[in-house]
Amino acid sequence: MPFTTQLDLSRDAAGLAPCIALVGCDGSGKSTLTRDLTALLARRAPTRSMYLGLGTGDLGRRIGRLPIVGGLTERYLTAKAGKAHSAHSKRLPGIVTALAIFAFSLARRWRFARVLAFRRRGIQVITDRYPQAELPGGFDGPGLSWTRRGSPLVERLAAQERAMYQDMATYRPTLVIRLNVDVDTAIARKADHTRPLLEKKLAIMPLLQFNGAPIVDIDATRPYAEVLANILALFPFEVLL
Repeated sequence: MPFTTQLDLSRDAAGLAPCIALVGCDGSGKSTLTRDLTALLARRAPTRSMYLGLGTGDLGRRIGRLPIVGGLTERYLTAKAGKAHSAHSKRLPGIVTALAIFAFSLARRWRFARVLAFRRRGIQVITDRYPQAELPGGFDGPGLSWTRRGSPLVERLAAQERAMYQDMATYRPTLVIRLNVDVDTAIARKADHTRPLLEKKLAIMPLLQFNGAPIVDIDATRPYAEVLANILALFPFEVLL
């Protein structure tokens, strides 16, 4: 839902400290903004940052560095990423690839558990990305599409992974800051990314609702200092840069 009220930085009904999630396409500035926002907010209250993606770079590049299975798995993921959410029916991958994808989701869940631990201790958290359970095939959601068929074992893995993301998604962030860029800006900032994949991510991002969490849209094509100032203006106190 759109963000229309003043940001409340008190603990929620479950006793969790605030969580501000920065989301957006590659090249929107999530990592830099997470770092700077965390440092600025830490002047007023205990604040930590957490990366909730799959690792530096996309999943395919990261898995590609694994021994033995890396090359084969990376080729599958590269092909899958470009065709994610297409209308054509595709099968789930084989067990080796599925296990690699599942393992990275487990790592994401581990980092998410750390976010919850911080929040329970009264430490507010700024996250770079946030898991979603609305769409499979990447985009910070399950890597294994539960709508596709595969071997019984891989289908069970897909079901378990979906349940994992559904559980994480029940913990709504206090606020989702959606950083919007156009594809030309994204390409200019992420020259190693393909245009079709960035276009797909840009198309998907407005569809994600993060389980009904408040969402505010920020124009991330603007100069960095202006983007940071616009984000800080959301907070109910003055932050000196």
